[in-house]
Amino acid sequence: MLRYLGNRLLGYLVLLYVATSLTYLLAASQLNPRSQFELRQPPIPGQVVSAQLLKYNLSDQVPLAQRYWTWLVSVLQGNWGYSPLGVSVNAQIGDRMWVSLRLVVIGTLAGLLVGVLAGAWAATRQHRLGARAIAALSLVVVSTPVFVIAQVSQQAATKINDTTGLRIFEFVGESGDAGSSGLAVLADRLQHLVLPTLVLVVVGAASIALIQRNLMLDALSADYLRTARAKGLPRRRAVLRHALRTALVPISTYVAMSVATMFVGSVFVERLFAFDGIGQYGVDAITTQDVNAVVAVTAFAGACVLAGALLSDILVAILDPRVRLK
Repeated sequence: MLRYLGNRLLGYLVLLYVATSLTYLLAASQLNPRSQFELRQPPIPGQVVSAQLLKYNLSDQVPLAQRYWTWLVSVLQGNWGYSPLGVSVNAQIGDRMWVSLRLVVIGTLAGLLVGVLAGAWAATRQHRLGARAIAALSLVVVSTPVFVIAQVSQQAATKINDTTGLRIFEFVGESGDAGSSGLAVLADRLQHLVLPTLVLVVVGAASIALIQRNLMLDALSADYLRTARAKGLPRRRAVLRHALRTALVPISTYVAMSVATMFVGSVFVERLFAFDGIGQYGVDAITTQDVNAVVAVTAFAGACVLAGALLSDILVAILDPRVRLK
């Protein structure tokens, strides 16, 4: 299995290099970092702007191939460059990555667990009222835009705070004025994480529950499950040992990729809850014509997808014995 995973990893790394390089060529040729200085008051002399862009390898007066080579050498040394205003991209990615990590991982993993359990339970009781309610509620959530769910949750949290007279929910930024003690800071951060995490849990669990339900229904009607039941295996053990394990093979691929893309795909949640994460940074980079930041965010997203794909391969190899024979 190690050889199989090694070959897969090598292929993913090649794809990551190609995707990141193409992103740089596209961003460097289409974005205009010079525009960040054109509306400055008082106006900045053109020579100063050109010198600034040349210093950070952003000058449109340098051939694209030369800029690409300079950028590639810098990246291989661990430096992703600077914004047109001289802000380190490495520092921005390093800070915002942990913001997204705190926001996304808890919500995604909890959504995964809730979605798998709800979908599997609904499939084993497909004709009961509870199962139908789960399917209907999941469809409503999936059909509703994330920013609508986030805004509704904020309104509900505000209503609860006003009704109780307590600040139960805090949802602006990742922290507030909590004092200087370690426990107070930790409690404050957790309080600010509750509401956006619940939004991510609801959104993630709804889609996973629908997929898991359909996969479980297919597995429950399979011939191998009927054979296991005919040989005397109790229904509970047959469902857990055969049906659920089989249904988890395709869902593991979906989940692994979802966890990876959530780092840059939760931009609505980050913006509405004022979290300065990777997704928000990517949007700001495009708005400010920041070539190096756009490429760095793309590379980070690609690395997350690579990690998710590799995790998916490992999960599939564990759940499906046929993969380990390749």
